[in-house]
Amino acid sequence: QVQLVESGGGLVQPGGSLRLSCAASGRGLSVYNMGWYRQNSGKERELVAFITRAGSINYADSVKGRFTISRDNTKNTVYLQMNSLKPEDTATYYCNAALGISGYWGQGTQVTVSS
Repeated sequence: QVQLVESGGGLVQPGGSLRLSCAASGRGLSVYNMGWYRQNSGKERELVAFITRAGSINYADSVKGRFTISRDNTKNTVYLQMNSLKPEDTATYYCNAALGISGYWGQGTQVTVSS
């Protein structure tokens, strides 16, 4: 089992940048496929970026070219670098660790993009 804690959210102006971190405790992150998701109230949680154990990466079309997911297994941490932020990126961002049919979520971190 793994426990996940997200950090790095906040208020930023359009065009700005933030870097989210997802720190894990318990079992090491290297065995998990990791994802960043986001959700606004009244909407379904959507996948933003995904990185497999082997390092393969996928992004939602809405964030391609602006967001970068990375992982540092030595630090048990996954990152989401978010550049050129837009108001529509406003959401609670969640980290997910997946292994087979098991999945674990963090508590989320709020990102608000507004002038």
